[in-house]
Amino acid sequence: MASFSPPVAEQSTSVRLGSEFRPDLGRHPTIVILDFGSQYAELIARRIRETEVFSVVLDHGISAAELQRLQPRGLILSGGPSSVYGEEAPGCDPELWQLGIPILGVCYGMQLMVQQLGGQVDACQRGEYGRAHLWIDDPTDLLTNVDNGSVMWMSHGDGVSRLPEGFTCLAHTENTPLAAIAHAQRRFYGVQFHPEVIHSTCGMGLIRNFVFHICGCSPDWTTAALTEQAIADVQAMVGNCRVLLALSGGVDSSTLAFLLQRAIGPQLTCVFIDQGFMRKGETEFLVNLFRERFHIDVHHIQARERFLNQLKGVRDPEEKRKIIGKEFIGVFEEESKRLGPFHYLAQGTLYPDVIESAGTNVDGKTGKRVAVKIKSHHNVGGLPEDLRFQLVEPLRHLFKDEVRKLGRSLGLPEEIVRRHPFPGPGLAIRILGEVTEDKLEILRDADMIMREEIKAAGLYHEIWQALAVLLPVQSVGVMGDHRTYAYPIVIRCVTSQDGMTADWFPIPYEVLGQISNRIVNEVKGVNRVVYDVTSKPPGTIEWE
Repeated sequence: MASFSPPVAEQSTSVRLGSEFRPDLGRHPTIVILDFGSQYAELIARRIRETEVFSVVLDHGISAAELQRLQPRGLILSGGPSSVYGEEAPGCDPELWQLGIPILGVCYGMQLMVQQLGGQVDACQRGEYGRAHLWIDDPTDLLTNVDNGSVMWMSHGDGVSRLPEGFTCLAHTENTPLAAIAHAQRRFYGVQFHPEVIHSTCGMGLIRNFVFHICGCSPDWTTAALTEQAIADVQAMVGNCRVLLALSGGVDSSTLAFLLQRAIGPQLTCVFIDQGFMRKGETEFLVNLFRERFHIDVHHIQARERFLNQLKGVRDPEEKRKIIGKEFIGVFEEESKRLGPFHYLAQGTLYPDVIESAGTNVDGKTGKRVAVKIKSHHNVGGLPEDLRFQLVEPLRHLFKDEVRKLGRSLGLPEEIVRRHPFPGPGLAIRILGEVTEDKLEILRDADMIMREEIKAAGLYHEIWQALAVLLPVQSVGVMGDHRTYAYPIVIRCVTSQDGMTADWFPIPYEVLGQISNRIVNEVKGVNRVVYDVTSKPPGTIEWE
């Protein structure tokens, strides 16, 4: 993969947003996933990394020659929203089939394999979505130790109607006669379901079969290797230049601070921008923690009024994110002039951020990504074209659990490593509609009560993320002998491994009752508390 030379120290800090940093620089991936627009393409990579095998996701338009240069042990073709028989359906280099390496097609990837090798794919009379029982016809190779009748996650309206020459059926479901197929001699495999999602009960067993039994990989992608590689990549990219880091106190930016401090030492300057959207008391706590306990020089920038003024009258969540992102960069550019010069801006962008900020469907002939956009993130969306920094994003291809492992290896304390995720735009996207100082105060108080009660009940580390949301509606209530007309607070607690999928957490009724009782009694302006029991999908974790 292409790298670039950092600007020399004498250059101006005004450099355009350009090449993106990838943690896989300098190391060949063991398994390559070709992305055909699936929201789960990166999740496949995560599952493979759980087996301690290094994997990366590349665009489906990559040439067979370039793949051969990378020397992967195996190749996986992801799912995608298109139909292979569509006019602008994304394809792949037909020379891939001549590389002589094992290939696994997942959903769309399986259909593309079938079509390009001479089989037939048609629209199903009856699509299949959600959980389905997999009935195994041939338990060898790919399906070794996969339970007959196990649940797999389906999401398709097309299906294979005729197999290419040399392929056989490995498994079926009630509605899909060819749910898993293989050409054993050429080591080509296809599954119509998604083994990478947590709902597929034996999905990891299937993935392990492909990675170890079929591809012959070795488990050498360990935390130590990840740490060593990330430090080396940062040093190679940055050289002798200075780096400015936005430190928020979350696990992502904190891990990044420790990583950059280890990699480049005094070349790093940390800035904590108080945009006014943090939780109650958190700004003061985090700044003191990093300064006094970790001895990291943090410049605390007060910008609450500035950010709030920019959001006056703004109700659209995407517009809010873009405004916050733009203002965030504006503050950084001003601080860079005061503290600089700096050539690089470090961000704790993660894989899920990149996935959910993917562009909308595009022409398959261009080789561009075809995933459907869900939402943007302020650290990957809304950045101006004339950004006065080059981005350093060494966590961009890591999932949250991998970041936690990296943080621990760097000496980050557990109180930071195990903190719940918190969005960059903060409470501004947990207040639906216009953000005002009054609403921020209401939400801060409600959020603190919720977190206090969850911790008191010993549930904090059982929950992946807990949040309170203020809705832009009011409802009638009664307190004492008085009628009230006030806001509702939504409590949302979820369990997840990486934020890609999530289930709502079954908080005990007595804990919910205590949270509700305290909020309506202690927070002025709230007379109702509700609990969100929606999983992801179909919902997202945040409300905006």
